Amino acid sequence: MTTTANALVTAADLADAARALQGVAVRTPLLPAPFLGEGVWLKPEMLQRGGAFKLRGAYNFMRRLAPDVLARGVVAPSSGNHAQAVALAAQLLGVPAIVVMPTTVTAPKRSGAERLGARVELAGTTTADRMARALEIAAKEGATLVPPYDDADIIAGQGTIGLEILADLPDAATVLVPVGGGGLSAGVATAIKLHHPATRVIGVEPAGAPKLSRARSAGAPVKLENTASIADGLLAVEIGHLTFAHHQRYIDDVVLVDDAAMKRAMRALLDRAKLVTEPSGAVTVAALLDGAGSFPSPVVAVLSGGNIEWEGLSAAMG
Repeated sequence: MTTTANALVTAADLADAARALQGVAVRTPLLPAPFLGEGVWLKPEMLQRGGAFKLRGAYNFMRRLAPDVLARGVVAPSSGNHAQAVALAAQLLGVPAIVVMPTTVTAPKRSGAERLGARVELAGTTTADRMARALEIAAKEGATLVPPYDDADIIAGQGTIGLEILADLPDAATVLVPVGGGGLSAGVATAIKLHHPATRVIGVEPAGAPKLSRARSAGAPVKLENTASIADGLLAVEIGHLTFAHHQRYIDDVVLVDDAAMKRAMRALLDRAKLVTEPSGAVTVAALLDGAGSFPSPVVAVLSGGNIEWEGLSAAMG
């Protein structure tokens, strides 16, 4: 990584991450979605290994660790998808992994991490609970903490999605991307703007977790008192500080969608595109269906993941 701890990710960082991920991450396609309007395309990261985009950042971070450091293993706090990505990356690199998940974690996200060989620990229900326990484990066992989003290597890995979008659709006018802690949205926005500044990049977050919206209003990250949404992967109470710096430079706007719109989006994606999407992954399509903004076409909606079981899918769309 050519950046310093507080510097923004560069085009060279993104290119380096893309090279490292060749043969590791799936290069997901762009799929036309005429049922959402003329010139709408989907970037289906539920087809990624691990069922979500997170492998890109986790592997890019871990492959840069010194061999002796990596051999001691890794630990990751996660609501679900980051845990599975770290478990998978650890399996690929042949090192042990511990993941700290909330007591409310969904069954498929926990079992997914366990199937990939990770040791699962549960800690509270908040990001702070998970981070505190992960730091305890790192100190006690010598494992390296793999941050979920607020890190330059993580951001660069997630940004490879943006590079792929432009390679497949160079004239993309708008890219919609989900916003949780900000690693995905920061990476995609950086990749898009560094290579095609005219493309608008719009962050989409749940109305019940408006951490980026609040930060943009305040001019700095602010901690929300609470968050509530069916989009369990987007419930960070505060946007990352490094990710926010990228958002301030590269994101054009942020829009909010409610849970009802996410349910409609999940249903539309299943019925019309035959894609199973978790609520967090469907927020961009929710924005299109809900008319949350004006989006010049061609439009690309990033679908960040699909880690949801049948019961959860039925409940969410019921």
